[in-house]
Amino acid sequence: MNQEEELQKQSYDVNKYRTPDGAPADIVMFTITKRERKMMTKMLPIYELKVMLIRRRKWPCAGLWALPGGFAGENESMHGAARRELKEETGVDGGHLEYLGVYSKPGRDPRGWIISHAFFALVAESVLEKRRAADDAEAVGLFTIHEALNELELAFDHRDIIEDAYRRIQLQMLQTTIAKQFLPEHFTLGELYQVIKTVVPDFEEPNFIRKITSTRSRKGILEEVRDENGKKLSSNQYSQRPAQLYRFTDIVPKLSIYT
Repeated sequence: MNQEEELQKQSYDVNKYRTPDGAPADIVMFTITKRERKMMTKMLPIYELKVMLIRRRKWPCAGLWALPGGFAGENESMHGAARRELKEETGVDGGHLEYLGVYSKPGRDPRGWIISHAFFALVAESVLEKRRAADDAEAVGLFTIHEALNELELAFDHRDIIEDAYRRIQLQMLQTTIAKQFLPEHFTLGELYQVIKTVVPDFEEPNFIRKITSTRSRKGILEEVRDENGKKLSSNQYSQRPAQLYRFTDIVPKLSIYT
């Protein structure tokens, strides 16, 4: 450090630039639950997209439902804090965790100048079934998007965060391969279609099978599952006739609005 920089450092007044009182990482944890149909014929189960919420035990917003999360420590990044919170809340170490955005509307938190960094995670239903309430929560539950946005009184600005996260995964469901986060390693095209429609209810594609397996921009994203002898593997778990099993490859789709 030269002399000029040293003088600038000495004259710098930290009081001119107030530091936020805290920066939490709030996480929208999505899962898809499955409920078997009570029918004689084999059919795909009823899928529902749900979000995990906790009921706050303490002030502020005691008794209200909120997103799980917590404040970042001085020695961790926001993404690191989100990873830590995800593991603490669900036991998941890894998985799909993605940054959503920053929420800084004045007065969003009665504790002071709190700027939240929101993330969303896609978590398997089997993981969230084992969820337990932490010390600062009265209860933890899974709610449909409709329930979360229209029936519950949510803490802070968490309704806005959930709405934004829902729009984000709807867009990604149609443009990326994040559907794999809600599917077993091997699946039928019927299961894939059902997952997409669960997240994007107005999705209708009568030529889905042909397009997903042969359209140039999507070619190679899926591959047929075969045994060690090269024989195609199928499943009739949800259909009267065996359906071909598929799996996702590592190919990233390159889609354009012009093709």
